[in-house]
Amino acid sequence: MPKPELEFFDTDEIPWKKAKEFDKAWVKILSEDPDTGSHTRLLKLEPGFQNEKSAVHDCWEEVYMIKGSFTDLRLDKKFSEGMYACRPPGMEHGPWKSENGCLLFEIRMYKG
Repeated sequence: MPKPELEFFDTDEIPWKKAKEFDKAWVKILSEDPDTGSHTRLLKLEPGFQNEKSAVHDCWEEVYMIKGSFTDLRLDKKFSEGMYACRPPGMEHGPWKSENGCLLFEIRMYKG
């Protein structure tokens, strides 16, 4: 089953949930394919967020920074509003810290 057909709706109707992978992080799943795990979500990092490990996914990941910023500690580089990343499966990224918090729009695409 692919992602559902959705017309415009108020995303405030979807509650924020604690992120499984990070402390001081919240997710809002906007759409999801239950068969593959592919999903589109908002990720909110609280001020003072920091993680210790790099990430590597077995999926394509696209990320757009809506507001705020974070620093990639491995690259020693700050990313901010309006920036975009497209990461193929296996691409290492992070760890990160966000002094003032940020809001990210993410799409993860897994093979079915």
